[in-house]
Amino acid sequence: MRHCSVGVHARALTFQPQSARDRAAVKRAAELLDEAATRSRTTARGRLARLRDLAPTLAQTALAAGGAWLAAVELIGHQQPFFAPIAAVVVLGVTRGRHARRAVELAIGVALGICVAELIVHHLGGGALTIVLVVALAMAAAVALGGDALLVSQAAISATLVATLGGEFTLARAVDALAGGAAALAVGFLLLPIDPVRPARTAAGTVLDELALLLADLAGALESRDREAVVDALLRARTLEHCHDAFSEAATTGLEIATYSPLRRRARPALQRYEAAAAQVGLALNNVRVMARGALRAVELEDNVPPDVIDAVRDLAATVRALAPAIDDPQRASRARQHAVHAAALATLSLERTANLSTSSIVAQVRSTALDLLRGLGDDREAAASAIRSAARDVAQKHS
Repeated sequence: MRHCSVGVHARALTFQPQSARDRAAVKRAAELLDEAATRSRTTARGRLARLRDLAPTLAQTALAAGGAWLAAVELIGHQQPFFAPIAAVVVLGVTRGRHARRAVELAIGVALGICVAELIVHHLGGGALTIVLVVALAMAAAVALGGDALLVSQAAISATLVATLGGEFTLARAVDALAGGAAALAVGFLLLPIDPVRPARTAAGTVLDELALLLADLAGALESRDREAVVDALLRARTLEHCHDAFSEAATTGLEIATYSPLRRRARPALQRYEAAAAQVGLALNNVRVMARGALRAVELEDNVPPDVIDAVRDLAATVRALAPAIDDPQRASRARQHAVHAAALATLSLERTANLSTSSIVAQVRSTALDLLRGLGDDREAAASAIRSAARDVAQKHS
């Protein structure tokens, strides 16, 4: 793309436009091609980075598919066990972001769909009406077993395949599906477990970076009384839920891998911290949304918001920025803890100066958010509340 861009510039230099409009058109064409070349390079880098990130998962899936085939052929004695690698791919895909129980349930769902289809086709033969009956019964059986939408749909797909392929009644396909699920779990947890900490760390960094920026922007919007900026912060707070869900899922999945995989057992303490922090960050997000609504009300009603409250919100932003490294290494938690208790103390002190409803609402959410973040650092509720009360007394004495 770089050569194309250079060529455009060369042609633009040799072409002598006769009017200002022509010159502007040539300049704009060159700029657009340069932008396209830049976007192309950026997209290519992004795709390569994504490929590198997914490489362990791709290797897992490929190895599980091959292992499932070998297990079905060599250990069970099936000559064409095509359901085994299919089940391995499906199950291993589900275990990314799911519990091991879900993977087992899905393997059972695949086998269930196959068994239902085998029985119906054996007695009624093939055809459109048979497929209708097979899919309905397979889905009903999966629902009766407590399966979710994914399990139900997989049971239906498996049943459809069997009803379409036909053949003599046999449980071999169901056995192949179970073998494929077992192979997937063996690869995912025993032979080639992915690094469970890295996805949790990445997901935590994403949501915490966004939350810290949101709090800093909210403080600036309160300070400048900028209604549009407050509305923007409120909308962003509402959209952070999916980032938090990714964080919680990565932490839970990572802890599962560390629990069942001997090769990743050492990562359990770190992942336990990430899982506990994810729960508290979720509560903090709820409080920040309420805080943003209080800020919007304060700006719209022109209520006075003391500088201490704004500084407290900025302290919360600093707490969130320091939270990710503190989760990774508890020895680095002092900075985050200091900002959190100072935020709560400043907010409490401000109530003595301004006690309008809007400010009271913001202060309550600042204190609650600080408490949640302290608990995310590993403090129990009583210790966190005690630290906030002590800091409030200290700040009050300094300002008296």
